[in-house]
Amino acid sequence: MCRRPASPTESENVSGDSTEIYVQIVTSGGRRIPVHANILASASTVFESIIYRPRKHRSSEKTIPIAGVPCDAVVAFVGFIYSGKCSEEDMEKYGIHLLALSHVYLVPKLKSRCTKSLIERLTIENVVDVLQLARLCDAPDLYLKCMKLVSTKFKSVEETEGWKFLQTNDPFFELEILQFIDETESRKKMSRRHRREQKLYFELGEAMDCLEHICTEGCISVGPNDMEPRKNRAPCNKFSTCHGLQLSIQHFANCKKRVNQGCVRCKRMWQLFKLHSSICDSTCKVPLCRRFKMRGGEEMKNKKEEERWELLVKKVVVARATSSLLLSKRKRVEEEPIPAPCGEANDNHNYVIRNLVC
Repeated sequence: MCRRPASPTESENVSGDSTEIYVQIVTSGGRRIPVHANILASASTVFESIIYRPRKHRSSEKTIPIAGVPCDAVVAFVGFIYSGKCSEEDMEKYGIHLLALSHVYLVPKLKSRCTKSLIERLTIENVVDVLQLARLCDAPDLYLKCMKLVSTKFKSVEETEGWKFLQTNDPFFELEILQFIDETESRKKMSRRHRREQKLYFELGEAMDCLEHICTEGCISVGPNDMEPRKNRAPCNKFSTCHGLQLSIQHFANCKKRVNQGCVRCKRMWQLFKLHSSICDSTCKVPLCRRFKMRGGEEMKNKKEEERWELLVKKVVVARATSSLLLSKRKRVEEEPIPAPCGEANDNHNYVIRNLVC
């Protein structure tokens, strides 16, 4: 049974003028709720068009039927129009019905309130029903939230009665949901791939800086020809890959197989020197830099391979610039962490050149 609604004279902000025009809202249970016409019209353009629509018989009383929802939901709807408030109890019991009413009669404030409340109360059991309502009522925030919940908890949602009903009665909407899940998974895979690629570019950028450091300043066991190696040098703490890169340079200098004979380690080091020459814009002491600059892209087998190499160079340049900006910002807010000494065993550099793309 419907509870007795507050009459217009009992509501807030109601004028005491006896000449006020009233209309009757008739619920599906036959209940009549008297409402001020001007308040109803000011709250909704739909009600305004209904109230002030010309009538053939002026003596007949104006009534507005609202069917298809519980009587108490209509009472709560009218109460919100008068006060601009809705209790949590009403929202919990009639949130779905109030969202439908706010959409049909264009009450945006109530629609926003219902959307937020339904998002907070989403569960695996009700998500399919709320999703269908959000689609019909053009509530994009609620629709997206429901879709994300269905996507992340699909195995559980698939067992609910709501999903089984949807499969039977609305296969097109089921297909729309499955397509959204598929697209979400594709975006996640692309995002993971992008993060892996960015990590590789940052590591290659660090390898470029480390290579210039070794060939220009010299380090523990490797340095330029015009510098005498110093004994008892402290471990280098500038780059975590420094020790591994020095070992690779030593191997490259002493290996008898080299690239043409199939030494994979030498080939990777060759690619690293070539990448440096593509980025370097000055005369430097890095081995083979000048040679690669003079040869240009002669060693490229085809145009597609050349385009891939140019793209790699651009990505590494951007990664180096980004890394430099992030490092300077980090120094302003906290102390820079000390990397592992070059003397400690690590294979970070081998990982970098192993992933180098020709």
